[in-house]
Amino acid sequence: MRFNRGDSIKVVDMGRGFLGSFYHRTIISRVGKEYIVVFRNLVEADNSGFLREFVKADKIRPKPAEVYVTGFNLGEKVDVFANDGWWVGFIARKIGESEYLVHFGSTNQDIIYPFANIRVHQDWDAANEVWVYS
Repeated sequence: MRFNRGDSIKVVDMGRGFLGSFYHRTIISRVGKEYIVVFRNLVEADNSGFLREFVKADKIRPKPAEVYVTGFNLGEKVDVFANDGWWVGFIARKIGESEYLVHFGSTNQDIIYPFANIRVHQDWDAANEVWVYS
């Protein structure tokens, strides 16, 4: 799959401490089999601008379409926006009218989040190059 300057993308990070997380970035340019991308939420250590990095092409996916829902079911796989990125978890319990307890298997933590910080999880189907709901 090829991307162009300005494309909104999702990068699959598998680095230590980032297992199961996704960060939205924008393509700046292509250099060989890598792309230079800029983060939308993270800044350089010296606060000089948004963080830029080289990312291998096989770690890049197009940004998935937004899916609008009115609630989540117990056990449903979701993405939660926290710490400037999206983290994969499962709905463990509904709390009140607008909060959910989310379980993160990678850290064995349960954390409460407002509905606004949770979205439907989508997995990448590499064979068909499309996002699918899990």
